[in-house]
This record gives sequence, structure tokens and C-alpha cells, in this order.
Amino acid sequence: MAPRGPQSVPKVDVVIAGLGPTGLVLAHVLGKRGHDVIVLEREPKFYGNARAVYTDDECMRVFQSIGVADELGADMLVDTPVQLCRPDGTPMAQLRGTERPFGWPVVNFFYQPYMETKLAALLKRYSNVEVLRGRQLTGFSQSDTWVTVRHEATREVRSTDTGDATKVRSVDTDRQMIRARFVVGADGGRSTVREILGIEMTGKSFPEPWLVVDLKCKNGAASLRHLPYFNFFCDPECPAVSCPQPDGHHRFEFRLRPGQTKEHMERPETVRQYLSKYVDPDQFEVKRRLVYTFNALMAESWRDGHVFLAGDAAHMTPQFMGQGASSGIRDAFNLGWKMSAVLRGHASDSMLDTYESERRGHAKSMIDVSVLMKDVVSLSNPAKAALRDLALKSVRRVPGLRTWFEEARFRPKPVYQRGGYLGLPRKRRNGPEGAMAPQPEVRTLDGRRVLLDEVLGDGFSLVGQDVDPRLGLSDDARASLDALGTRYVRLCTYGNRPQGDTARAGRTGLLEVEEMTGDMLEWFKKAGFPKAGVALIRPDGFAFGLVQADHVDQAVAALQRQLHR
Repeated sequence: MAPRGPQSVPKVDVVIAGLGPTGLVLAHVLGKRGHDVIVLEREPKFYGNARAVYTDDECMRVFQSIGVADELGADMLVDTPVQLCRPDGTPMAQLRGTERPFGWPVVNFFYQPYMETKLAALLKRYSNVEVLRGRQLTGFSQSDTWVTVRHEATREVRSTDTGDATKVRSVDTDRQMIRARFVVGADGGRSTVREILGIEMTGKSFPEPWLVVDLKCKNGAASLRHLPYFNFFCDPECPAVSCPQPDGHHRFEFRLRPGQTKEHMERPETVRQYLSKYVDPDQFEVKRRLVYTFNALMAESWRDGHVFLAGDAAHMTPQFMGQGASSGIRDAFNLGWKMSAVLRGHASDSMLDTYESERRGHAKSMIDVSVLMKDVVSLSNPAKAALRDLALKSVRRVPGLRTWFEEARFRPKPVYQRGGYLGLPRKRRNGPEGAMAPQPEVRTLDGRRVLLDEVLGDGFSLVGQDVDPRLGLSDDARASLDALGTRYVRLCTYGNRPQGDTARAGRTGLLEVEEMTGDMLEWFKKAGFPKAGVALIRPDGFAFGLVQADHVDQAVAALQRQLHR
């Protein structure tokens, strides 16, 4: 970090406003890459409120990239089936896919205070990342090079973890300034950064209120044995959600009926009445009870000069697909590696425009499918509910449709829209360019079995399909890739590593692994490369492009152009 003399304004690479999941992941991405980061968090102590409950395989891959997946995964419930149930609890449909194309389970339920406190604690491994709690961003001004950020001690803070009540602290405001190359507003749906920029949010706010009740089991798992899975109770009288979480935590949500007030629903006796239908309230401690409404909103722009929006500050997603926090985690990874490339001189500032052009469409798709799921599970009209139940019954009877539903293939795939991503043009409708590449398990030279990203590292990689991907490179193209810290990997079929050439023992710079599942070699074939294909993979695991081995130079030239180097 730059020195902080009494008259000097400290300079850092990035200031992040907000220490929720988005800000935490972004701080890890940048911290791991060696950049100086200051995080401003308005709450003076951790806000121990469970809001998000779910993340997916794509986000677990992000956690893997910052070296925290094993720690976070230890506190998650993985591969938990998700059910749409009748009012009596019998399932009408079940989502239970167990495939792991990206190396991790698709369904992971967590307890947010556990996840956030672990992520915050693990930031201490980076001396270049500083978290300032109890400090709020109050303003900023931009020049061609720097953003000057004003911040001060927070006076109005949360007074409890059980609701949204606040209190006013008697503290010195202690106004200070920081200069940063970039500022990221990861400060939630009521973003101060977005408000200062004057950026509007468009979309739809839903007036129907829900009561959320977070519980902690007093007597171990036995009190929840009858609710092992995530359930949407499709009850026209009172749609409800039952969500298992680790370590005896559990969440219920109940949709309010017309005329029911927030004050009435948050009363302990009302909460007890609603819980009694599903559990014995005496077996649980109520951690939180709160009535809320939800939004499906998108900021009109995610960037203004050197200032960016991410997470709920950029888009607000209804909770019915569990994609609010996950979308913010995706934002953080996409923006983080690109900021790092610019800060290191590997790309020009204009490359950062691809952050919004890539993430906006995918975030919008997640919002749309979440709204659709909300419409499906919360129908209150008996006739429409009966039609829904009949449709779900029909889906289960058709093998192809049943598989499509059970494996949640309706969930938007990690594929960026044509013309808006960093990569070669997509040659076919389902082409791999601009899509997340698989992450199979591979066997290394020393016999270890690891996930592929452990071999590819944090930068670009060139992966050859049973071929040395360097063979078609000119000296200039090789120098360009080396300057980006590119890794070169030969992906062999299991048991088919090259043998017998003693001269190979002295060659360096090539990593050779054997694929144990065949997923990525099959990915090459589906893309039209039955053999000798080469994939240029971005630092976030997305494919820049797939080409034949003798066309790699053209792909490298396109990369250089798109990085605006």
C-alpha cells in the first residue's frame, strides 16, 4: 500500500464499497493477483443476517479460483434435491441433477454468516487488501487517471441481526480521502455509488410481501428429519418455502394474504402459528423474522468512467432461483480479472466495457427465470394452480422432459450473447466461443488427480487436444502469450500420454495431463474438432476460441486486438 503521511492522500489500485459476497469475492480476486485494495464497509461489525442461501457450480468454480472452495464447501449441503410439493408435502416434481460439468455440485446450500465470515477471515492472507469497517463512501470525483473517494465513519448502523432496525452512533465523522484507479460499488440494492452516479434502475417491483423466518434447531437434526430437501409448497392458500441449511439452520418463507400487515406477521405468536404446520416451534430458536418484498431490476448502466457497479447495485434478482448472490459473485470474477489485466498493462481500459456487455444478458436471463419460478410456485388462483399441477405431472411422464426438468436445464447456461463477449465469433448456434469450458478431473505427471483449473492457473491458457498447443505458434505469437503469463497444456486421453521419446524429458514449458472423464475431449469433438484442436481459455474459464493447431496464430492476433494492446 502507498504510505499514508498526515498530509498525503493514499493511493491504491481499487476501492470497493461493500463487503457482502460480491465485494468479498472481488477483494479476493484482486488480492490474489497482487493489487492494492481498500474495502469500505459501512457496518462496524459483521452483519450476521442470513439472506442468500444457495450457490451453484459456476460460483463454486469461482471460489476454487481464489483458493477458498474447500473451506466454504465444508459448511455447505451439496446435491440437495429441490422439490415442488403439494400442500400436504407430497412432491409433484423434483430437481436432482448430480452431474458436475464444471467440477462442482450444481446445488449447494449455505448459511450466509458462515460463508461471509470465512471469506472475510481468509482475506487476511493478503497484506495488500485492507478492510475498513464502520466507514462509508460519501462521494467521489474522477479525473482521467484517478478517482478521489471521500469516506467517513458511519453514524447510522444496524442495531440487530434479527431485522432491519438501525441506531445512530455518536462518533466523530473523521472524513478522509483515498485515490484509486478504479472504484466498484458493491454496496447493495440501495447503492450509494449508483445514487451518486445518478444511474436509474428499470424493471419491476413485486408488491406481494413474504414473511421470512430463519431458525436454529435446538436439539440436533432429529427435529428436521422429515424435511431433508428444499421444498416449494405450492399451496394456493399460503405458498411457502422450506430451505435446509448447514448446522441445524433452516429457513421458512410464507406469502402473505391480502390484508395481512407486516406488523401482524412479524409478531411472535403469528410466526409460531405459521411454523406449526411444518415443525414444532419449541424445538427451534428464531434467529430472524422479517416481511419483505422483492424486485426484478437492472441498472441502466454499470460503468461511468473508472467507477463500476456490481451485484445488487447493478441488478436485483427475485430469490426463487437463489441467484441474487450468485450473480454478484459472477460479476466480481468477470470484473476482477479484467481489472487486473488493465492494471498490469496487459489490456487497455476500453476492454473493461466487456464486463457489462458480457454480464448484463446473463444477469437478465437469471432475473427472468427467477420471475418465472416465482409465478409457478406462488399461484393463488385454484384453477391456475390445478393447471400447473397437471403440467408438472405431464412433464414427469415424458422421459426427455423429465430429464430436462430434473437436471434444471432450463437454468440459463454460462454463455455470453453474440457480439458482446471477449472471444472469437461464434461459428454455430451452440458453439463454444464465449461459453464456459468444462472442468474435468485430470491426472498429473506425478499421479495426482485434480480439477483442470488447478493446472491452468489464474491467467490465459492454451490447451491442445492430444497435441502440443505450441506447435503452430510463431515466435511473435508465442512472445505475446508469454507476456500474458499463458500456460501451455496438452490434454491427453487417459492412458495415452506420449511415451518412449527420451528427448522429451528435457523439454520445458509444457504441462501434460490425462483427462479422467472425457468431458473436455468430447467438448472439442462437439465443437467440430475430432482431433488436434487447440482451445484458448480465458482466466475465468470461458473459451476465447477453439481452432485447429495450425490456426493458433490467428486466434492470438484476435486476442491482442480485443485486449486493445
